[in-house]
Amino acid sequence: MREGTFILVLCLVAWCGFDLLESQRDTARSERDAALFEASGLREAARISGEMLAERDAIDLQRTQELNHERAENDALRLDVAAGRKRLRVTATCSATATDPTGAGGLADGRSAELTADARPDYFTLVDQLALSKKMILGLQDHVRRVCLR
Repeated sequence: MREGTFILVLCLVAWCGFDLLESQRDTARSERDAALFEASGLREAARISGEMLAERDAIDLQRTQELNHERAENDALRLDVAAGRKRLRVTATCSATATDPTGAGGLADGRSAELTADARPDYFTLVDQLALSKKMILGLQDHVRRVCLR
């Protein structure tokens, strides 16, 4: 009888041990599956993030090239004006009723209105700032359309 009880207790201990191992195995499997799912999600997020960064860089490159082109054109115009090859003309009207102290009426000269030499640098600075602002706004709009709203 002792031997039967010993075998019975031994089987009971073995069964509890296997049950405990099976429980640990199931827990390890579920943790592994959760980790694989999380890793797959992280890989997908990294892929999407990489695509968004690439799109952002493409927008930045395009707008920077356009800005550099506009600035080069402005610099060329600045050099042409400084060398006298071109003139900056302003759309303006002059009052024909203006009279000078001597009583002679009319315009001082019949040429078209032009910026003075000291106003030209301000004009070119404004053109550069306008081009920069325009490209920044267009770049932000592209970023919202092509990256954020994706």
